[in-house]
Amino acid sequence: MKNMSEIKIKKIKENIWEIPKTGNMQVPAKIYASDKLMEKIKLDKTTEQARNVACLKGIQTHSLAMPDAHQGYGFSIGGVAAFDLEEGIISPGGVGYDINCGVRAITTNLKESDIKGKEQQLLNILYSNIPSGLGSKGRTRVTKDELEEIIETGAKWAIKQGYGTKNDLDHTEEYGSLKSDHETISEQAKKRGIPQVGSLGSGNHFLEFQKVEKIYDEKTAKSFGITNTGQITIMIHCGSRGLGHQVASDYIRAMEKEYGYKHLPDRELINAPINSDLGQKYLKAMSGAANYAWTNRQIIMHHVRESFAKIYNTTPEDLEMNLIYDVAHNIAKIEKHEIDNKTKPVCIHRKGATRSFGPGREELPEIYKKTGQPVIIPGSMGTSSYILVGTKTAEQISFGSTAHGAGRVMSRFKALKTFKGERVKQDLAREGITVKSASWKGLAEEAPGVYKDIDEVVKVSHELGIGNPIAKVKPLGVIKG
Repeated sequence: MKNMSEIKIKKIKENIWEIPKTGNMQVPAKIYASDKLMEKIKLDKTTEQARNVACLKGIQTHSLAMPDAHQGYGFSIGGVAAFDLEEGIISPGGVGYDINCGVRAITTNLKESDIKGKEQQLLNILYSNIPSGLGSKGRTRVTKDELEEIIETGAKWAIKQGYGTKNDLDHTEEYGSLKSDHETISEQAKKRGIPQVGSLGSGNHFLEFQKVEKIYDEKTAKSFGITNTGQITIMIHCGSRGLGHQVASDYIRAMEKEYGYKHLPDRELINAPINSDLGQKYLKAMSGAANYAWTNRQIIMHHVRESFAKIYNTTPEDLEMNLIYDVAHNIAKIEKHEIDNKTKPVCIHRKGATRSFGPGREELPEIYKKTGQPVIIPGSMGTSSYILVGTKTAEQISFGSTAHGAGRVMSRFKALKTFKGERVKQDLAREGITVKSASWKGLAEEAPGVYKDIDEVVKVSHELGIGNPIAKVKPLGVIKG
């Protein structure tokens, strides 16, 4: 398919931009961004990718890009789209290579004064117990049979093995498990997954302890376990490691062989009909990789709890180390949404976007049915992160979605040309942030300067009503892969 004419973008109203339906577009594309963020978004191929997604068969209402959107593989990162279950497609490029890359947030009863002077000690024990970096291998040894059980049952396997409690599952999206079949996942993917259970990985993955800097909604914050400023929280950000990457690679190749790509505006948007045999196999394999990621984060959280308990010579229970929520950022799921005044099931692709359901959704655990679900939006090492709450407005205008982070403005290649890891560490230390990383290169690639303004991203989310701020947390100690 030849490229369409130059992209015309019009501002509909504050924070909402539209690419009108032209050429092969099935629907218009919408970008949720402020003028300031739009300047950054226009620097790469995000708008082109939003338009290309709008050309895909069976897409519903709009192709969407969230406030943190930037160029990705196929879909932009920050891309959201819904597809009809009869006529629509499922695309690995709409999920990403790191299937169920996601983040979980944990509360504690520790205060900032309890951490003071122990930052390096805490980072050292966490780094020792939770392998980080490219190709890192977890401490948890599993057999192939156990891996296949992880693929099919997710975080439930980890709980059964003693890595947490059922209460953790109640605070995890989809209760940590989607319906899967290990036979849809290749032997190569399983081989890559076996040694990496319980490891952080590299890239933008991190583990950090933080202090609550500001509370915006005291009532909702309290229901999340956030009670006061200065309280220590913890975030874990990682995904499905080599297993998820291999699943994506395997099915991209299979779909290209089966369906080709010449009918597509971009080869990276290779897909299969959602109701085809191959489409259903990918959905199950992707769900299995998502289950692996939930298990991975559950085991990492177990080691975080043990590490803190050892430093403070007590138990995780005494430290009240409770999971607020675990949210997925790269996933496709069947959900019911209102489209053309009718509620219908669709296949939602969220690529670098967070589910943001409001009160009452049946998917939410009882504890969050009144408030809406917690939404976790991490910033960069040098900036704050946010905990938000989902809304009914998000269900109406963004298929129950909002941003997933600050969003890059600089490639890793350019970051290495611009920043030095040693200097990044020194600069962060001056801000009161202690960092431990597997490599200087990793620190340079993830320097705060490569990201958009997280405050601006959250401001847009709030003004649109697709995710409302509950608390702002600032890093004190960070482990980067």
